[in-house]
Amino acid sequence: MTEPIGAYVHIPFCSAICPYCDFAVVAGREDQLDRYRAAVILEIQRDQPWNPLDSIYFGGGTPSRMPPSMLGEIVAALSDRHGIAEGAEISLEANPEDFDSSIGVGLTEAGFNRISFGAQSFDNKVLLQLGRRHDADQIGKAVGAARAAGFENVSIDLIYGTSGETDDSWLATLEFAVATGPDHVSCYALTVEPGTPLGREVKAGAPAPDGDVQADRFEVADHILGMAGLARYEVSNWARPGRECVYNSTVWAQGEYVAYGNSAHRFRHRVRSRNLIRLDGYLAAVEKGRSVVAAEDPILIGAELEIDRLFVGLRRSIGVAVGSGGRTLLDSPDGQRLLAAGVISETDGWIRVDRPLLTDEVLRSVLALDLESTEVR
Repeated sequence: MTEPIGAYVHIPFCSAICPYCDFAVVAGREDQLDRYRAAVILEIQRDQPWNPLDSIYFGGGTPSRMPPSMLGEIVAALSDRHGIAEGAEISLEANPEDFDSSIGVGLTEAGFNRISFGAQSFDNKVLLQLGRRHDADQIGKAVGAARAAGFENVSIDLIYGTSGETDDSWLATLEFAVATGPDHVSCYALTVEPGTPLGREVKAGAPAPDGDVQADRFEVADHILGMAGLARYEVSNWARPGRECVYNSTVWAQGEYVAYGNSAHRFRHRVRSRNLIRLDGYLAAVEKGRSVVAAEDPILIGAELEIDRLFVGLRRSIGVAVGSGGRTLLDSPDGQRLLAAGVISETDGWIRVDRPLLTDEVLRSVLALDLESTEVR
């Protein structure tokens, strides 16, 4: 059985930049859409051919800001260069306020079969505080339009922990989300990133998200989504059986993936690398025939490869095969403490995190492991 392989395409364009966002995005640059499309296709064409892709993920930014015909040209370029496996997942992110049935039909005709809406909340006051430009009604309409266009896999992203959010509003958001009938839901804790408008506000004295409140919000989400038939398969992701995101699952399984566009990250031949972050720098590099890779880590071998396997794999609900690194973790003082506290467990040769809210603590213990003197296999 061959390992799944994927591709990520970054589309940086947004109508406006949300105050909490620290991704490589731009607003008011739609005049560069066609130039960017051409650059991404050139980057794909210059890459070494690979095997057929099992998944393609267009993230951003707001990929749906690019016309479906342009997105379809990028999909076609990926098919020409690498091939696309039969039944492959081809997914993109979209915002509810600028999505309608005509865009949905164009996307399905371009080959897309999965869509993820940045809903974030069904509380209009929270949406305003997050700087979002849609209201709760538009979310349901967007999901309906996607279904009508033929999307069989629809995901909703939610954010919890905004200062204006209450227990009741978060519960209502989850209930409204479930009522739209999604196949997949992602729930992320609001984080304060340095350099963002939110980061500056908090630095100036505005209330920061409360970690204990966010922990409670997570527990409520896990309960409500589980009752609705969506099982958690990764720290922040729930899905109906068979609707797990193939691309993300590939990443968490230490699978390989190529990536295109500014700031895009890839993992191929056991090397992690990242493209130039700034849009203009990326465009100039492609057009002048220069490399767009801004940073490249050393090849992962031995202990480093094993640490990486544990680091990405322990985010999954099923965990990872114990292996030499997992055995070292279980036998370490940190591992013994985490086992005794019921944070991690070992069953049938697999190690998993049983208290997902403490995943970061487990990962810190993984990074602290000394595997250089351990036989890695």
